[in-house]
Amino acid sequence: MNEYTHEEILDFANYILDMRLREPGHALTSPQDTRTYLRMHFNGQEHESFGVFFLDNQHRVIDFDGHMFRGTIDGASIHPREVVKASLKFNAAAVIFTHNHPSGVCEPSQADRRITERLKSALSLVDVRVLDHLVVGDSDVYSFAEHGLI
Repeated sequence: MNEYTHEEILDFANYILDMRLREPGHALTSPQDTRTYLRMHFNGQEHESFGVFFLDNQHRVIDFDGHMFRGTIDGASIHPREVVKASLKFNAAAVIFTHNHPSGVCEPSQADRRITERLKSALSLVDVRVLDHLVVGDSDVYSFAEHGLI
């Protein structure tokens, strides 16, 4: 019997979740499944990564770029122009932003709130809705939408 390392098991679980997410017609209808996927996706990263789910009109996933921007241990530079460009490339009707906090605390910073507003403003010019921004910590995920910030 093969013995797998903890990292190999997590990589395989992440692969399975990624394949399920990318099945044709898969919609982000379960907040819990989305949270589980994101915790697995960002697990163990020592740097901040910013990702975007690109969605169609029915909120089905067109594409997920989980590492659109990569930063350091306490921040990442996000460029609204690049997010708008990618949204148009995928013909997305809506997006969900996500990023991790390597500190493990999922509470959004003032910088997180500001970039969300900038992105929301930029995307509104091309009729792309921002549905949520999810901040992933060690054991929890903070939803801007659930807290009335979107």
